[in-house]
Amino acid sequence: MAACSLWSPYGAYELKAKYQRNFLYGTGLTLGLVVLILLISWIASMEDDIEADATAAVVIKTVAELGPPPSIARKPPQVKVEAPKTVAPKVGIPKPVADDEVMDEDVVLATRDELAEIVAPDIASVAGEGGIEIDISDDDYLPAPDEFVPVEIYPEMIYQAPLEYPRLAKQAGITGVVWVQALVDKDGNVRDARIGKSSGTVSLDEAALKQAKDCKFKPGIQNGRPVNCWVTYKVDFVLDE
Repeated sequence: MAACSLWSPYGAYELKAKYQRNFLYGTGLTLGLVVLILLISWIASMEDDIEADATAAVVIKTVAELGPPPSIARKPPQVKVEAPKTVAPKVGIPKPVADDEVMDEDVVLATRDELAEIVAPDIASVAGEGGIEIDISDDDYLPAPDEFVPVEIYPEMIYQAPLEYPRLAKQAGITGVVWVQALVDKDGNVRDARIGKSSGTVSLDEAALKQAKDCKFKPGIQNGRPVNCWVTYKVDFVLDE
C-alpha cells in the first residue's frame, strides 16, 4: 500500500502576508505611547517650575533693601474741596506817570460794585422812541487786515495794471515773488495795500504795492451784496530770457 503525503507551503502563509502591517502598527503605537509619556512629564515639570517661581522667597542682603517701615499713624481721609470761583479784575497793570499827569484828588472813582451795576441801554426797548439812533454807514466802514469779514465770493482781479520792474533790480538780475494784501471796496477799487509776504528785496515790494493801487477787482459778495474786504494775491518778478 503506497503511503500518501499532504503538501503545504513552507511556513504559515497567512502570517507571512500580514506580518509587515502588524509590525508597522505595533511600532507606531509604541512611539505614540512614548511621546505621550514624555509630553505629560514635560507639562508636569513646567507647572512645578511656575509654582516654585511664585512661591520663591525674596532674599534681602542689605539693610538698605528693607525700605522705610510702614506708618502706624492713621491718616484722615482727604476731602475734595472745590476752589472758590473768583472773577479776575478787568484792570490792566498800572504804569507810572509823570506828576503833571496825575488826576486831581477831587475826582471820585467808581467802585467795582458800582461799575458792575452799569448796564448798557436796551436798544430794542427804546427803538422808535427817539432815545437812541444808530447811524453807521456800511460804505464808510473799512475792515482791518486781520479782521474777519464773512465773504461768500472773494474779489477777483479783472484788470492788472502794468508792472514796472525796478531798473536796478533788473540790471542785477534780481527776481522774486511778492504776496500783496489789498483792501477792495464795494466798487472794486483798491483802497489800501500792504505786503503780506516780502520778496526780500525792498524795490520789488514797493513796485508791487504801486501796481496794486491801479488794479481793478470784482468786489467780494456776501448775501448777494458787495462788501469791503481784503484779498491776497501773488506778484511774480521774472526776467525774460
